[in-house]
Amino acid sequence: MHSFCWLLFLYHKGDESMPKRKKHPKLPNGYGSIKYLGKNRRNPYAVHPPVTDYTDEGVPIIPKALCYVDDWMKGFIILTSYKAGTYTKGDERDIILPIDQKSLEIIAQRLLSDYNKAQGIVEEEKAPEKTFAEVYKEFWKYKFENEKGKKLSESSKRSIRAAFKNAKTLHDRPFRDLRHDDLQSVVDNCSLKHSSLELIVHLFRQMYAYADIYELCDKDYSAHIKINKEDDDESGVPFTDNDLKILWNNKGDEIVEFILIMCYSGFRIRAYKNLEINLKDTYFKGGIKTKASKDRIVPIHSAILPLVKRRLKAGSIFPSTYSSFLKDMSNKLSELGIEKHTPHDCRHTFSALCEKYGVNENDRKRMMGHSFGNDITNAKYGHRTIEDLREEIEKIKVCY
Repeated sequence: MHSFCWLLFLYHKGDESMPKRKKHPKLPNGYGSIKYLGKNRRNPYAVHPPVTDYTDEGVPIIPKALCYVDDWMKGFIILTSYKAGTYTKGDERDIILPIDQKSLEIIAQRLLSDYNKAQGIVEEEKAPEKTFAEVYKEFWKYKFENEKGKKLSESSKRSIRAAFKNAKTLHDRPFRDLRHDDLQSVVDNCSLKHSSLELIVHLFRQMYAYADIYELCDKDYSAHIKINKEDDDESGVPFTDNDLKILWNNKGDEIVEFILIMCYSGFRIRAYKNLEINLKDTYFKGGIKTKASKDRIVPIHSAILPLVKRRLKAGSIFPSTYSSFLKDMSNKLSELGIEKHTPHDCRHTFSALCEKYGVNENDRKRMMGHSFGNDITNAKYGHRTIEDLREEIEKIKVCY
């Protein structure tokens, strides 16, 4: 083991200004694996011995890590020592690496070559790396062509197919060579709606989860992909002033009651199922879908507070089921002589009311759960208290 340490030290007499490597050498089959666990760890690389066991479905069972180290090359040295039969627990603490990454790359190849010669292994010609499209085909079989996968909806399959199609620029690229910027570029350059971009990001994350299992990537480059486009799901038709007047005149009806709550709070309908409702300080907390949407706080408008209390007293603010509410909402609006609307139109109504009554635009975004995009100042430093937001939301007048 120590001979490897000294070998690395001796080879290190080189140019320390060499650029840092962007990828590591591919380890031979049966050599073991080095898993990157994230940059916020003191020793972010887990060093695992070769896989020897598999599940009934053929999925490799990754053995317990031999150790954790702060540099990939240290993990490589540990695996080489382990394969040679010279590793003892704690050896990783004695490794001192040079800074010059070029020298390290050369050393890595020499160590592999020397190890193979010592073991009588004839180095095979490297098989070409699998492309993004090839990994996608394997992932598709893994996800859908089994008993559990066969139960997934056609809608789910269509969404994944569409996302793959929209990532066409990656199809012929070697999957292992892709980096964060390659994935981010696909999302940034796609002109489709926000919902389509979400599907692309979701596909990337599922494919990297699959690739990690089968050691087809060095790390998860999808982890920090983001959508830099403002959510455009606000397309819809808001209720008119006359519609709202009719609804307020029928606020005793439980269907109308929930419609009004949605119109004056702005959450997506499915968010109300798990919404935190603080009656003491009168605010909602929750949200779904995006980072900006989740766990946001929206003060309960004084006009709907009695409605919220009544629904909670009856059991829950959320209707029995989403599908049944859609039917009930359609029937109720027809009965009241109001044109057809969707629950999402209630969210759009809230946005329109904010604009009509002069709610601060940044606070409207906060309460709607919209991203500030590249507006770093507001995103990072634009802190607002519940009372600040309450002052804004109460600008919305209810004169019925």
